[in-house]
Amino acid sequence: MELTVFSNESFMREALKEAQKAYDADEVPVGAIVVCQNKIIARAHNLTERLNDVTAHAEMQAITSAANYLNGKYLNECTLYVTLEPCVMCAGAISWAQFGKIVYGAADTKRGFNLITHSLLHPKTEIVSGILADESAELLKSFFQKKRE
Repeated sequence: MELTVFSNESFMREALKEAQKAYDADEVPVGAIVVCQNKIIARAHNLTERLNDVTAHAEMQAITSAANYLNGKYLNECTLYVTLEPCVMCAGAISWAQFGKIVYGAADTKRGFNLITHSLLHPKTEIVSGILADESAELLKSFFQKKRE
């Protein structure tokens, strides 16, 4: 019997797969997954261009999908993995969903929730940052570089 090892890195690699889907669809390459009891229950990537909806961020799509899967709005037993630090809008939704933990890759120094001086997340939410940050940042850099060509 093979033992499956779950780690922040392995789950972030799954979020990066979603980011690649966004990149391939000419969307800003951000991917997210929601994990509950070491099982991926939701996968999402940015859909703002496709849906013509500024709120269709990867995190928002993943939150909706996970809530539907669990048939409940609170995700306090779940971990959100996202390739880019969430923006203020997404941080608000993450707070309302009461995630138990959030793990993100690259920091967003222009629009990330950490720019706000007080925490936007639920007080019980654990935050882990920098997981596969270089890979996450490189995908974003490549996307925007391609846009400028």
